[in-house]
Amino acid sequence: MHFQFIILGAGPSGLTYAHALIDSGVPANQILVLEKEEVSGGLCRSENVDGAPLDIGGGHFLDNRKQNVLDFLFRFLPEDEWNSFDRISKIRIRGQDIDYPLEANLWQFPKEDQVDYLESIARAGCVRGEHKPAAFADWIAWKLGDRIANEYMLPYNNKIWSIPLNSLGTYWLHKLPDVSFREILRSCLDGAPHGTLPAHGRFLYPKNYGYGEVWRRMGEALGDTLLTGCKIEEINLDTRTINDRWSADYIVSTIPWPVWSRVCAIPDVIREEISRLVHASIDVDYIPDSLDNEAHWIYEPDEFIAHHRLLLRPNFCSGSRGHWTETNSVRSRETGNWRFCNEFAYPVNTMGKPESVRRILEWANSVSVIGAGRWGKWEHMNSDVAVDDALQSVRSFVNSREWV
Repeated sequence: MHFQFIILGAGPSGLTYAHALIDSGVPANQILVLEKEEVSGGLCRSENVDGAPLDIGGGHFLDNRKQNVLDFLFRFLPEDEWNSFDRISKIRIRGQDIDYPLEANLWQFPKEDQVDYLESIARAGCVRGEHKPAAFADWIAWKLGDRIANEYMLPYNNKIWSIPLNSLGTYWLHKLPDVSFREILRSCLDGAPHGTLPAHGRFLYPKNYGYGEVWRRMGEALGDTLLTGCKIEEINLDTRTINDRWSADYIVSTIPWPVWSRVCAIPDVIREEISRLVHASIDVDYIPDSLDNEAHWIYEPDEFIAHHRLLLRPNFCSGSRGHWTETNSVRSRETGNWRFCNEFAYPVNTMGKPESVRRILEWANSVSVIGAGRWGKWEHMNSDVAVDDALQSVRSFVNSREWV
């Protein structure tokens, strides 16, 4: 059976791509979305655990800053079915829970601790005008000073990525909060944070469901266009045929490129580029104990504790109890509680990644394959970014072709 488009993966990117194509005029019967799981949503799926929803991919929330994304998603889960929250996230350090980002909230420490951190930041390379390093661990100390680096940023990132930190690049650090030394000093004097707000400064979460509900409804709205429970076994690029059953003019891939290496004949040079891509696997563990804390989530840099983040679900998920943790799979310990392992959780921003991804996507385009979303572009996209990226990708594709 032949289609104009076959979309691999029904996470936020794949679902958005399908609906955006239909909105642009492509007949729904000319699109097929294939999803290996029984329910759409990808990393944003939710399951019922201990009487309430739990998001299997860890903490996912809808940032409220992209109005086009909100307008699009409200078609499926209307605005009045969401709660709005002012983000409360904490960092556990020196026996305290300090608001995130740490550098903007040093004023919450006792004065002596503030002096320790400020003295260290004053000696940081960026303050002294030293050249910016190209490797991540060196950049952290250059930007924030040795104390914040050694007590928070380096141990936390050691835990979440679990690879040598100087194998990471610095090209992605525009996503981190940017707080200058002057703003840090002002925050300590004023007793209030200064600098840029982090992502999810305000966020939305469904009133009566887990975050997976919006994506489940998007999948349901596709009807027969979506086929769940379908694992990709073989891709023939000569005919753009999937599992020797469905063929297409274009394949949109939102699945990880290493999966392609398992199921498709790929040129050796591209297979080599794919082998250079690094990802983190994350275990999500549910703990039934509720924590007496106002935070929505807490970062845990202590390397003697396996997990790197806690999600306090009663603080954003109505009618729930308990909390869950996120742990890099190589550090996980058995808890005896409910666990979900996400083999592909985070793309890792290694130093050579942009060049490898560029070569992979150039090859893909040459064989009418479009890479989209977190895994198609190997970029750590939040769900709102993934939706926006898919909407823009379809718009660009449609505008460049005469058949619409």
